[in-house]
Order: sequence, then structure tokens, then C-alpha cells
Amino acid sequence: TLGGSDGSNSSHGGLEARHIKSLLHLLESTEDSSVQEQILVTLGNSAAFSVNQDIIRNLGGLSLIGKMLSVPITDVKQKALNAFNNLSMNTKNQEELKIYITNVCEEVEASSVNSKLQLASLRFLTNISVTDDYHYMMSSFIPTFLHLLFEGIERTQVQVLKVLVNLSANPAMAEHLLNSRVKLLSSFAPLLLSLFDGCINKDVLLRVLVFATNLTKSMRHDKGSAIHNRYNEDSIFSTLSDNSLYTQKLASLLHHHDAEVKEQPRGPPRIIPSSKS
Repeated sequence: TLGGSDGSNSSHGGLEARHIKSLLHLLESTEDSSVQEQILVTLGNSAAFSVNQDIIRNLGGLSLIGKMLSVPITDVKQKALNAFNNLSMNTKNQEELKIYITNVCEEVEASSVNSKLQLASLRFLTNISVTDDYHYMMSSFIPTFLHLLFEGIERTQVQVLKVLVNLSANPAMAEHLLNSRVKLLSSFAPLLLSLFDGCINKDVLLRVLVFATNLTKSMRHDKGSAIHNRYNEDSIFSTLSDNSLYTQKLASLLHHHDAEVKEQPRGPPRIIPSSKS
């Protein structure tokens, strides 16, 4: 992120504080969806600069942009989420943006699979899940994320895996994740195991491996004979523990042609770095 400034006349991304104030006033007063979209795009682009992230927050812009999530027009909601994606790179902004996490998770659930709106929602959740602070607010939506892992195209898979990897790096989320399953899919375990394959897209495969590594590390720390009794038969825990096929798949990946993939079956918990839209 770029260095901040408290000067209202400083220009970052071509916008000064007075311009941002005017845009927010217009956003608050207009009901023209095309104007709303244009303003949200401009604000989102300006929020690539950390000083503007602070200015937008200090001018009450986060709640004004948040109101656009209630507009019943997909393109407006998507542009608002794109703006939130950059604004959520700021920890002070995250404290205010956390109130939208549940709504955004519900948007992921309700959106058309692989849609731009769904991807914008997942990007926001990726950035706001880089720290552990708000993971608990996403725990009930883990089955939705897992469902997208099997129903989505590669672009969607990568984005939802970024969220899952961030959650799995938090030991407090381990039991929620390990006990998760996708109720709509009767063959969850084979589907999950099918992702540990050398033919899978590298960006997907790398993240699946990090996700599994984080969870197996948590499993090793969770000792006791009663551990198996806490988990469903068709859960992630059952798939990753005492599963000879999973072990075989990991072993075969040690011979993968890509060095990054070969290194993944072992290693410390990791998160996926956040990215600007």
C-alpha cells in the first residue's frame, strides 16, 4: 500500500479529497443506476491508494457504498463490491466493513455460479479473511464455499479456495472446516480427492494442497481417542484422515513436474496474500 497523507489537496489516482466528497454526495442523492455504477467504479479505483481508503472512510463513504448492496440491480451491487474489495485492504476500514460480511456471504450463496457478482463477493471475503478477526462470521457458509469448489469453473475455484485457505490458517476454524460436508453432493469425499491430481489447474492444485496442509497440521495438534467421534463420516476430516487414496495422491504429487506443487504436500500453515481488484 502507498503512504498516506493528511493533506486534503493531495491527489492520489487523480482524485482529491474534495472530489471524493462530491462523488459521495452524488452517490447519496442519485437513483440513476448508470450514474451509481460510474461513481462506484471511480471510488473503487481511487481506493487502490491507501490515503483515499482513509478519506472515503472519514467522509462516511463506507456506509454509502454499503447501501448500494441493497440496490436490486446486479451491476450496481457488483461495482459496490469491487469498491469494497480495495477498501477492505485497510484494517480500520475492515472494522466498519465487517457488518457486511454476512450479507456478502449470502450474496455468494444466492448469485449465479461463476457470475461476476459472485466473484466480486468472494474477492471481498478473501481480503477481509486475511486476518483471523472475522472468520467466525463466515463459519456457517463453509458448505456453500465447498459447493462452489466443485460446481465452479477454475476462476471461481481459485477465488473460493483463497477464502478457504485463509480460514484454514486459523486453528480456531479447524473444527468447523473439518466437520464440513456438502449436503447436496452425495459423493463429497471422491470429489474432494479428485482435486489432488497432477492434471488439475496449477492455481487450483496449489491452493487445495495448502488448504489440506493447514487442516492436517491442526489435526495433528488435536490429540485424543475421541477425536473421530466429533466428525461426520462424509466430512473433510474423514477424507483427510486414514484415507489411503489421499496418501497415494499426495505421494504421486511429489513427482509432479512443477517445483511449487512438489513442495506443497509438506510445510507450515499459509494464507493467500490479498489482492486489489
